[in-house]
Amino acid sequence: MLTRWICLGAWLVTSVATADDTATKVFEQRILPIFKSDQPSSCVQCHLAGVDLKNYIKPSSEATFQSLRDQGLVNFDRPEQSKILKLINMKDTDNPGANLLHAKSREVELTAFAEWLKACCGDPKLRNAPKLAANELAKPARPNEVIRFTRTDRLLESFEQNIWGQRHRCMGCHSEGSDQNRKLVKENGEQVSWMKKSAAETMTYLIRKKDLIDVEDPEKSLLLLKPLKEVEHGGGKKFLKGDLGYKGFRTWLEDFAKVSRDEYAKAADLPKSDPRRLKEFTSELWFKLSNPLPDWDDKLLQVTIYRWDERAKKWETNPIAASDRQASAKFKTWQHTLTLLAAPGSDRAKEWQRGEARLPNGKYLVKAHVDRNGRTLTDWKATMRNDDFVGQAEFQANWRNSYGAMTVVEAEKLKK
Repeated sequence: MLTRWICLGAWLVTSVATADDTATKVFEQRILPIFKSDQPSSCVQCHLAGVDLKNYIKPSSEATFQSLRDQGLVNFDRPEQSKILKLINMKDTDNPGANLLHAKSREVELTAFAEWLKACCGDPKLRNAPKLAANELAKPARPNEVIRFTRTDRLLESFEQNIWGQRHRCMGCHSEGSDQNRKLVKENGEQVSWMKKSAAETMTYLIRKKDLIDVEDPEKSLLLLKPLKEVEHGGGKKFLKGDLGYKGFRTWLEDFAKVSRDEYAKAADLPKSDPRRLKEFTSELWFKLSNPLPDWDDKLLQVTIYRWDERAKKWETNPIAASDRQASAKFKTWQHTLTLLAAPGSDRAKEWQRGEARLPNGKYLVKAHVDRNGRTLTDWKATMRNDDFVGQAEFQANWRNSYGAMTVVEAEKLKK
């Protein structure tokens, strides 16, 4: 009988030791190489800064398991469903190309952690080991709010709002596959085609290519300097400093640069979003103010357009479209494509997201502002003020796409 108990005890000790040895062996062979590698993990697909799989690994198998366990990232009973595995296996739903790029490294990480966790969860000693102190946990240095903010899907939302919504200023020449683009590619090379078929593909291309973005000094990015014509640009001058296009591009570039430089250290550092900001949609609807006043010449002129609500018998509270550009008294015109606007989550926004953004025919009101003192040229964040208001006018519109079918309002009809 005594011999049987001795044998049983020896078997239990051997079994636990084997489980412990297996976990340690897998850790040393498959997890430590990830920890010691100077290459970033697959986390960079979704996180541009602040997070790497290495952040969750400690020098030993036991300490790493305790750390993951204490953070709720391990499922003891079903280790294959552990949260850390779900985090490793997260993919970019908007960018299949990026998924393929990181597929190999993600698979290596996933299989390594899955095998190691299975061995660890079979070891009662590891499962019941004392909790680590809070300062002993292996995790990213940045708080969760910052980690979420620096995800590429959040950056893509900003890109869609700030750059993709203003793409009509650039798409004629830079949209991949257009007739004009093919001509320019033959003359200048493939770098002309930086605007891809979707916002996600375009953002990914710009981030990887790097030629058009200056992370250290975003203001000097070619993505800004060329449309400003501060650097030679075959398409001419597309931006004025402080106009809607410049504001959108600069906002995203500044944000991307800070994310890339890992400058958001705490939640208080994050830029404050404006919940009232309207979602922007590009369009091929042209609007013209003919015969602008002489003192508007070469000044930034901005129009905001409101739709008449027939049911409520009043003008809608929010503008439905906006645009801005330099006025020209010499050529007796101000004209530009409209950026359409809708409240995020509204029926209008959902409809425009599903298909082409269009305006219904009917009664509209245009309000015009002119920056006579050049305030927006010296402060790109400056907005039009009440004293910039030069008048408004009602008009009937039969909206049609294309330059040759623009809607025209005489500037002299603008009344304060």
